[in-house]
Amino acid sequence: NIDSFDQWGVELGKVLAKRVEPALTEGAEVPGLDPSTKALVAAYRTLKNASEN
Repeated sequence: NIDSFDQWGVELGKVLAKRVEPALTEGAEVPGLDPSTKALVAAYRTLKNASEN
């Protein structure tokens, strides 16, 4: 009887995703992102821009 959607990691992921979402959807600068996340956001933006052209 384990509910895989009721885990603390899933809930934490939702919180973190909401924090990063503006960087992905609006191109907003999100303060406090670690270098790895900044690099992933930059790669996403590059790929998104390439696919739109």
